[in-house]
Amino acid sequence: MNRHIGLFGGTFNPPHIGHLLIAQEALTQLHLDEVWWMPSSTPPHKEKDNEVSDMQRIEMVQKAIGNNEQFSLSLLEFERSGPSYTIDTIRLLKEKHPQENFTFIMGGDMVHSLSSWHKIEELKDLIDFAGVGRAGYAVDHHWERYRVKHVEVPIIEISSSFIRNRSRAGHNIRYYVSDEVWNHIKENHLYGTN
Repeated sequence: MNRHIGLFGGTFNPPHIGHLLIAQEALTQLHLDEVWWMPSSTPPHKEKDNEVSDMQRIEMVQKAIGNNEQFSLSLLEFERSGPSYTIDTIRLLKEKHPQENFTFIMGGDMVHSLSSWHKIEELKDLIDFAGVGRAGYAVDHHWERYRVKHVEVPIIEISSSFIRNRSRAGHNIRYYVSDEVWNHIKENHLYGTN
């Protein structure tokens, strides 16, 4: 039987409670069998932060999702070289898992940029898209054009960059991330923690 898998990509630097909520709500509302978390290796649209290694980001994702049996970690983006274009990742996934149906989970801000994605017309024929509403990004013609399913998630205005900056400024980040991630950040002195 074909399974329905949600793909949740990002730098996850660090993974936070907003990410966990998005993945869980997508799992529930889209009736997914699993959500595969896919930390990006070299995202083409972001500068790389050399303060935290790829391995540390991967370890933080493992800590964040470890107690949910429907969440798993995919390191596909690290198994190949070059920029992480979504179309290349999806082609590889389809090769490795021809029986699975995939839905790519993204924030509302990403839905509005879909028209600029590399080979988007080909990509939209390979997978489904699901979008999570974000403040300032209404569900509009972008959602219709790419047949993006809407996932309702309580809006929590936090981001990984907010958490990094807060931590570097010496402020507590507990409860912005899971306890497991918080302990990992403290033990490894990440983001300026002592």
